[in-house]
Amino acid sequence: MRVSLTERLRVYFQDHRTEAHRVLHGLTGLGRQFLLRSEIVDAFADMAGASDGDGQLAATPLSEAIGYCQEGAVNHAWLYLALRLSVARWLYLRVHLETMDLEPVATAAYLHFKERLAAGVEEGAWTLEFDVAPFSRGLPKLLEADSIGHGVRFLNRRLSSRMFETLEGGALRLLDFLRLHRCQDQQLMLSADVGDLDSLRSALRQADSVLTRLDPATPWDRFAAALLGLGFQPGWGSDARRTRETMGLLRDLLEAPSPHIMESFLARIPMIFSVAILSPHGWFGQSNVLGRPDTGGQVVYILDQVRALEADMRRRLDEQGLHGIEPQVVVISRLIPEADGTTCDQHLEAIAGSNNARILRVPFRNAAGDVLPHWISRFEVWPYLERFAADAERELLAELHGRPDLIIGNYSDGNLVASLMAHSLGVTQCNIAHALEKTKYLYSDLYWRDMDAQYHFGCQFTADLIAMNSADFIIASTYQEIAGTADSLGQYESYSAFTLPGLYRVVNGTDIYDPKFNIVSPGADPEVYFSYAQSERRLRHLHPAIEQQVYGNQTGPEARGVLADPDKPLLFTMARLDRIKNIAGLVDWYGNHAELRQAANLLVVSGHVDPGLSGDNEEREQIHLMHELMDRHGLDGEVRWLGLHLDKATAGELYRYVADRRGAFVQPALFEAFGLTVIEAMASGLPTFATCFGGPQEIIVDGLSGFHVDPNHGAAAAARMAGFFQRCQAAPDYWQTLSAGGLARVEDRYTWRLYAERMLTLARVYGFWKYVSDLERTETRRYLEMFYGLQFRPLAAALQR
Repeated sequence: MRVSLTERLRVYFQDHRTEAHRVLHGLTGLGRQFLLRSEIVDAFADMAGASDGDGQLAATPLSEAIGYCQEGAVNHAWLYLALRLSVARWLYLRVHLETMDLEPVATAAYLHFKERLAAGVEEGAWTLEFDVAPFSRGLPKLLEADSIGHGVRFLNRRLSSRMFETLEGGALRLLDFLRLHRCQDQQLMLSADVGDLDSLRSALRQADSVLTRLDPATPWDRFAAALLGLGFQPGWGSDARRTRETMGLLRDLLEAPSPHIMESFLARIPMIFSVAILSPHGWFGQSNVLGRPDTGGQVVYILDQVRALEADMRRRLDEQGLHGIEPQVVVISRLIPEADGTTCDQHLEAIAGSNNARILRVPFRNAAGDVLPHWISRFEVWPYLERFAADAERELLAELHGRPDLIIGNYSDGNLVASLMAHSLGVTQCNIAHALEKTKYLYSDLYWRDMDAQYHFGCQFTADLIAMNSADFIIASTYQEIAGTADSLGQYESYSAFTLPGLYRVVNGTDIYDPKFNIVSPGADPEVYFSYAQSERRLRHLHPAIEQQVYGNQTGPEARGVLADPDKPLLFTMARLDRIKNIAGLVDWYGNHAELRQAANLLVVSGHVDPGLSGDNEEREQIHLMHELMDRHGLDGEVRWLGLHLDKATAGELYRYVADRRGAFVQPALFEAFGLTVIEAMASGLPTFATCFGGPQEIIVDGLSGFHVDPNHGAAAAARMAGFFQRCQAAPDYWQTLSAGGLARVEDRYTWRLYAERMLTLARVYGFWKYVSDLERTETRRYLEMFYGLQFRPLAAALQR
């Protein structure tokens, strides 16, 4: 039997007290109450390296424990360590610094120790604990980390076998489900005349006899009368071939059910006719909004998502023979009366590039019912969301003339509103986080009170917990977003255990082994972002304006810097101007690296150049920092900084314009949940450098389809970019190799067509299992309602005082 790590550590501490004490002394000697993984690992490496090569610390239980360690906390008497033995599998230990006694501690005890250090919470003080684990004990869970993000595959496997434990019982539930479906007062799939399984099996055999005698291309209306007489309604297929295939899948399910057949059959059922998408914060519009505060990749993502979902819904309806039904996709966002030249004051706006999708805008109202006229930060929206959800629900029902079939939330605020609306309407809910702030701001949980005046993380993290546990399924763009890497936590994993001292502690906040998690990666709009080599599609009429913006000598409120040597290739970056996007960090790397400055000019499209034009505090701080860095490094002849909000067409052509000049794109964020600009650049054929933290680590195959850079090591990142340009100058084919690698990667993995097909299949599958099983999670819902009322509502109300 393998001895546990805890026991082996105890033995090691007894037998090697000197070496163990040296390590403990080194860690406590760092002089900080809270220790990051990097600090612990680096300190241990220094101590191991100072062992004069005797190997006293190598290959020991202590070195093993340090390898697992994610963080530590220390006071005058104790060192607490959090060990992540594998994905979401934790061991918490404490060591007494004098006696060197070691023992495991419970999650709550570890969190309480952190509370005492961070906020002076007294020993034994009562604190509310959030714990959803008891409500999911009977629900199926994944066992292997490799399966995380493939929840629907697991769910089909487990529940289909459970559902058909008695074939008759499972088939009866499937029969009931098939008789549910209606649209526009039209019965679909099966009528009530098919009352039992014998009737269904008989009808399927008779229908097959009819269909086998027909030309496979025979349209539904030519044989509908015969099938209607058997109890079959529209929705099986547009022609004889499709109808027979769908009925064949059902016959197979009734005969010998399997997970693959189950998913294939459910994907063909007409269940999704209307979709509501929630995105309350920011400036949600189609032009003149990108680059404004809180307005960037999420808006682009949703607009592309809408077009792809509508196209896939229409394709499926055509295949199902339901040509007279028009798919409905409605994006619900905030109406902003003081729209500042945007369309955000329009109640209803058609979405370009779609047939019938539109934006429905609903205003925020204060406690008195007055409309909030101006933009507010995403961190300030919490007091308005409950009223917004009720108003949006009423307007959505009027717009659709009924309930939607699927509600999709986006970001923390949209996911909370989606939770409220989905519960009220009784429809399937999907959450998309985009970026969870908790992992982006160091110690944002422990020191939430210190940050509350600006960020209100108490509200946001509470909303996240409610929304995550309310959702029927959750979409992530990458595996890392859910489960992280071997060395770092995933965004969702970080919500499994944390504390907000003085408010509550979370001992089981979310379980990433829950099958609700699925990876569905988005893409770039192929009509906008395509290879620079596709000459016939290029928007060359935009080149004079682009050339003037990039190489012109105008400076002022919208531009700083004039490129002195226009023959150098361009290193291009484009993002919001905030701390996490790290644009100022990139400018500092560039300014400090003489070889990179010699090899390429830096083109920055980000935020405002004039701080007086910004309405966001964090952006203004970054603007001042940008100016300070450009002054300090003397960059006005090598950096062109544009404070412009580019429309999509111009942005797409700008990527290709930079590619024409054998440039590169860089995304230097401290963390990036996914990285749409990375996909856009690669889809344009532009070699790309991107942060190694978050989605880009999965998007890019390092050295083949782009390059990873570590934003915490700017000098190394700058050297890697300089080396790329130098190699391209010596071997021009190298640039082409990386360009082709990026294009191939996007085409293979990141397209909106694949995204929409998968998303709508998931909606059908989870909707089905929610109906036929206990995935409704009623007990969890009641617990979350209490948490919402006792925690979220008072926190949100306090922001309006």
